[in-house]
Amino acid sequence: MSDQVLPCPCGLPASYAECCGRFHCGDRQAPTAELLMRSRFSAFAVGDTAYLMRSWHPDTRPGRLDLDPEQRWVRLEILGVERGGMFETEGSVEFRAHYREGGHAGSLHENSAFAREDGAWVYVGPLSPVDFS
Repeated sequence: MSDQVLPCPCGLPASYAECCGRFHCGDRQAPTAELLMRSRFSAFAVGDTAYLMRSWHPDTRPGRLDLDPEQRWVRLEILGVERGGMFETEGSVEFRAHYREGGHAGSLHENSAFAREDGAWVYVGPLSPVDFS
């Protein structure tokens, strides 16, 4: 199945190519903090470390990012959004990201801060302690 028809991992009702794939390939920038969060989840799901690094605030970005090949990100729940709109410069998104690793299912719960850097939304970091369950 091509990227044109694969459903987007972020959970929105669009194909990967029409949804988060357009941000990953650099055709467009996420216009809101929530869409950046969704595109980052999709980047984890498809293993796009380059996009994850590009969309991370330079002050908090790690020197390198190694994804665990055994971990599969399977579903995203957006629990809350505060600010982060098209005409704002800061926002937060609370989410729960579900994964599978081996025979184990788990989730990551985080309330994340986002900011505009040179006109583009970037992930700053967690606002609250990260909870893996």
